[in-house]
Amino acid sequence: MLFAGVMVTFFVIAFLGLPIVWAILAATLLYMGLSESSYTFEGMALAFIGGIEPFHLLAVPMFILAGELMGRGGVSARLIDFASKCLSFLPGSLGVVTVSSSMVFAGVSGSAVADSAAVGGIMIPGMQRRGYTASFAAALVAVAGTIGIIIPPSIPMIVFAFLAGTSVKDLFLAGIIPGLLFGFGLIAWCMWVARHNGWDPGARLAPARDIGRSFIACLPALLMPVIILGGIFGGVFTPTEAGAVAIAYALVVGLWIYRELSLHDLPGILLQSFTTSATVMLVIGATTALAWVITLEGVPFLLVDAIRSITSSTAVFLLIVNVLLLLLGIFLEPVPALVLTAPLLLPVAKAMGVDPVHFGLIVTCNLALGLFTPPVGGTLFVAAKIANARMGKITRDLVPMFVICLVVLAIVTYIPGFVMAPVTWFR
Repeated sequence: MLFAGVMVTFFVIAFLGLPIVWAILAATLLYMGLSESSYTFEGMALAFIGGIEPFHLLAVPMFILAGELMGRGGVSARLIDFASKCLSFLPGSLGVVTVSSSMVFAGVSGSAVADSAAVGGIMIPGMQRRGYTASFAAALVAVAGTIGIIIPPSIPMIVFAFLAGTSVKDLFLAGIIPGLLFGFGLIAWCMWVARHNGWDPGARLAPARDIGRSFIACLPALLMPVIILGGIFGGVFTPTEAGAVAIAYALVVGLWIYRELSLHDLPGILLQSFTTSATVMLVIGATTALAWVITLEGVPFLLVDAIRSITSSTAVFLLIVNVLLLLLGIFLEPVPALVLTAPLLLPVAKAMGVDPVHFGLIVTCNLALGLFTPPVGGTLFVAAKIANARMGKITRDLVPMFVICLVVLAIVTYIPGFVMAPVTWFR
């Protein structure tokens, strides 16, 4: 009952509009004050610091900075140009380009919001000129942008790997097939909708010479995920070191290859990246402190017993987890939601025989859906602002895309042998 009361307090404070980190810290202090155990502020501070000091968490700010550099350095425009020339013959070609560009950019940024902003800023106006409604264009960008935290590198996956003590490499490998499934499902829907509504019937395939030129211009951008992921999977460097490599490569591409970055741009980019990183780290520290109290109170073990008293079926447990995370993802960003729930649900998942890497994939996919679910979705707000579209109209266009994503989520949840195949191949 105490845990339930504290969680209610947390959500009330969060819904009042206060920063999420304050809501988490307030819930932690309330738990400490009402508990019969003796807790100290020193212990809470040590738990907070301990949550953000592990070396491998340096990968988070590094990938944030690398994504910002690549996004500002001309990468997105070249990716979109190459995809447009390759896919112009398909019905709904601009919608297909939007999704495919998001899939490729996901291998650069690792951030869903960055993906939506970079791709949406170029594609939404173009889609509107081609006949797409503003609401459909915004909905598509919002949904496609969430692929950014599923296809590696993924910042939430790095955080989950730290919390669960699992391999970042395995989590990255596990994200490949689900990311492709999400993308191909959206592409099929774009083609059907465009053909049904008479939008964007497609044009002739661009000349091979133009495709070749676009590919050469795009090659430095396409090489980044190859270098980063190839280095991680090949054991050349760790995910943390990969973040440093990504920054160095992004600087080379932006400053000297594409020349769309200048030294004068770097202070602003660093400030933006460090602000984002500091926010993420504060949330991780605060949720680690709350997890410290919850663990000492034995809540995870009580939760294991409670769920086992309800069901002994792994399939039913995973259904409960999906519903819980889908609801939580509506109100919380992926990282705080992940850090808040992983210490509670992971022991239950292990007790139910669920592989931790598979469970991390399920959690990440669920929270990705929350990013475009009204009323708080991060990618949804970005896309709506770019398209200048009303949330109600966007929501109507979101519904069939949400259903497609739910089908993919069910595949991820209940066919682990299929989605986890790359992990098996490279182990």
